[in-house]
Amino acid sequence: MTQNPATFEDPFELAGRAAAAIRERSGVDRHDVALVLGSGWGETADRIGQTVATIDNTDVPGFTAAAVAGHTGSMRSIRIDGSGKHALVFGTRTHFYEGRGVRAVVHGVRTAAALGVQTLVLTNGCGGLRPEWAPGTPVLISDHLNLTAASPLEGATFVDLTDLYSTRLRELARRIDPQLPEGVYAQFRGPQYETPAEVRMAGILGADLVGMSTALEAIAARQAGLEVLGISLVTNAAAGVSDQPLSHAEVIDAGKAAADRCATLLSAIVKEL
Repeated sequence: MTQNPATFEDPFELAGRAAAAIRERSGVDRHDVALVLGSGWGETADRIGQTVATIDNTDVPGFTAAAVAGHTGSMRSIRIDGSGKHALVFGTRTHFYEGRGVRAVVHGVRTAAALGVQTLVLTNGCGGLRPEWAPGTPVLISDHLNLTAASPLEGATFVDLTDLYSTRLRELARRIDPQLPEGVYAQFRGPQYETPAEVRMAGILGADLVGMSTALEAIAARQAGLEVLGISLVTNAAAGVSDQPLSHAEVIDAGKAAADRCATLLSAIVKEL
């Protein structure tokens, strides 16, 4: 595997350089909220306010073009309607399975922290273990299982994850939509979908949702002192929950079908932060 040159640079120094580039290109000195938009959540950026700047990922140190269909290879600085605050919206993320290392996976989170962000919203498309959660159901993440066998923390860095997914932010989300369920998300390495046996294992361990992102980013966010809200969009039943085969096209189609609901929900949450 080709070694990523960023591996040899201090990750926090790289995040600082990335933040400086975003400040220069956006003209915004400080951002208050950051959002990582997974499958099905892409329309949110158009709903939360006025776009101040759209920046190609490749113009910012440490970022690369989108590697997954259904994601955009740019980030947007947005002035949030009614608050005067600014949001940094990532249209894609680096997934662990891309082989660029954990530092690259959490680079966006660390860049957001370097820009002054206090609140991070992580979204994803995922498989659901509960039959009552049909494709198109948004679910608040209450906790996670990190099944990647990796961590963004390096050295003797001990971080308490007891309340990683903010109770306060989940309560805010339920004030906007009282019907929102919540569950435990399990991150696998990917890129292969989980086997039915792996899904059963995750369920025994307490998972309600399975996917290939989010947990590593959330850990890095807690290290940086950010308050985290996680929301999954169930795009398909996890392997073995139904007899339907899994495909990325199904994920994209389910995300498109739920795009309006997801964007309406998340934009309302962001405006209340």
